[in-house]
Amino acid sequence: MTLFSHGIRFARPLSLLLMACCLWASNANAQESFRIATEGTYPPWSFKDAQGTLQGWDVDIAHALCEKMKAKCEIVAQDWDGILPGLLAHKYDMIVASMAITEQRRQRVAFSDKYKETVSRFVARKGTPPDVSPTALKGKSIGVQRGSIQAGYLSHEYRNSDLRFYDTPQAAELDLVAGRVDYIFGNMVTYYVGFMKTPQAKDFDFVGPDLKGGLLGEGNGIAVRKDDPQTLAKVNAALAAIRADGTYDRITAKYFPFKLM
Repeated sequence: MTLFSHGIRFARPLSLLLMACCLWASNANAQESFRIATEGTYPPWSFKDAQGTLQGWDVDIAHALCEKMKAKCEIVAQDWDGILPGLLAHKYDMIVASMAITEQRRQRVAFSDKYKETVSRFVARKGTPPDVSPTALKGKSIGVQRGSIQAGYLSHEYRNSDLRFYDTPQAAELDLVAGRVDYIFGNMVTYYVGFMKTPQAKDFDFVGPDLKGGLLGEGNGIAVRKDDPQTLAKVNAALAAIRADGTYDRITAKYFPFKLM
């Protein structure tokens, strides 16, 4: 056998090795990408500006996490009712939407470390008695966002009240101002920086105590699929990084005059 024939024999293995090395290098340099869902109609957490671009605290947090993960991210708006089904159907990789961590939701998805607290409050016309117990609100109409932890809490604890479910918090607020419901119930911070700052809220105020824990959740987390522990680990590492370097506090200060954790 000639030296030339040996060269032919070795040429193919060598070319395969070179191709494998090129593919490995390409994969190593490829930027990871994630699709992230948020709600989009829930200011100041997430909303669309006049140009239709998603903005808000959760949106900024999502961008900061992506920067820490060195990942390319697309953030999309998803109606709240369909946000968990969409994750489970692989329409996106995670949910960054101030989602409360509850035992019921833990049965369906995995949650990151807590990234903010949730306090819920009732809002009603000024002068309304401070007692907002289920007994005191028997027969009263209460507006709440459909699919929210507050809706679940009311459905369990306020069965003798007239519960009205809305697609957005703003729709419930409009009915409160119009006198079509007696109370609304939702996220205290959302009301504080949103509805309570509007001229329409001049005759309304918070009623009753801060409510949290139990059916109202253990704080808020980022939801991922249970079969995706790699993404969960990366999200938790990125959350720790933005807390440690001050990014989290800078984003929060952009929207709120107080801390969220």
